[in-house]
Amino acid sequence: MAQTSQSHDAGTDYETLTWQVDGDGIALLTLNRPEALNAFSVTMARELHRVFSVDARDDAVRAVVVTGSGRAFCAGMDLNGQGNVFGLDESLTPTPADLRDRLHDPEIDAGVRDTGGKVTLAIHDLAKPVIAAINGPAVGIGATMTLAMDIRLASDKARIGFVFGKIGIVPEACSSYFLPRLVGLQQALEWVYSAEILSAQEALNGGLVRSVHPADELLDVAMDLARSFVVNRSAAAVGLAKQLLYRNASAEHPIEAHRSDSLAMFYTSQHDGKEGVAAFLDKRDPKFSSLTSDIPDVFGD
Repeated sequence: MAQTSQSHDAGTDYETLTWQVDGDGIALLTLNRPEALNAFSVTMARELHRVFSVDARDDAVRAVVVTGSGRAFCAGMDLNGQGNVFGLDESLTPTPADLRDRLHDPEIDAGVRDTGGKVTLAIHDLAKPVIAAINGPAVGIGATMTLAMDIRLASDKARIGFVFGKIGIVPEACSSYFLPRLVGLQQALEWVYSAEILSAQEALNGGLVRSVHPADELLDVAMDLARSFVVNRSAAAVGLAKQLLYRNASAEHPIEAHRSDSLAMFYTSQHDGKEGVAAFLDKRDPKFSSLTSDIPDVFGD
């Protein structure tokens, strides 16, 4: 594994995370509250949102691998906090209209919005590969945060659970969007209804994780997989491909994919595409220059 170095802005001091980037641009993000099994707190939510909306968007970062410190990935929400442990303002009476029309109003943003959902939206919006290396227990938000990541690898010691029913709440972190798309509606409903803890093998059988690995091999496998996605690859093309697949997988008609695919091919073929063709013909490694920040708007949002 390449030597790592700190990459977040000088003066940024994370309480609950560590963030390192190696020479190939692979960032290793570690949930770092091992004494609490990396339980998710309001502080961790805020710091994760910053990582994915700021630090990970640096063009020096090509992909992100997420894991946990110690024996757990994330044991779910930290239930030992004072007041409403989810950080919500119980004096409010929000309505669907509030969440539609006032989503970014400070009152709604701070007092009503699901903190895990803010994190998964930031992960989803990152136009770079994100890999979860689930090294141990991952329950509640510890499980749902991984659903917005592109690929999940698990240790043979991993235990994964959508346990919300056991404490009288509902799945969060946009998991009602992501989970059925990953494993199908029937499997998603069974796991949510039962609220049981899944073994790594059960998660693999259900299509939630890509593969299961010995605990001492998991991180190296995840880092190598991330490296295979970015070395000798166009950052702009990889990021745009991610956007196209997520967006068009739920398009109403393939004509929507045709429109965005056409624009994406039009622009990428003029830059890194020319270099890629030349490198192929010359039988050499390509020298791509386009960055994630160069991705054109092909959706017109």
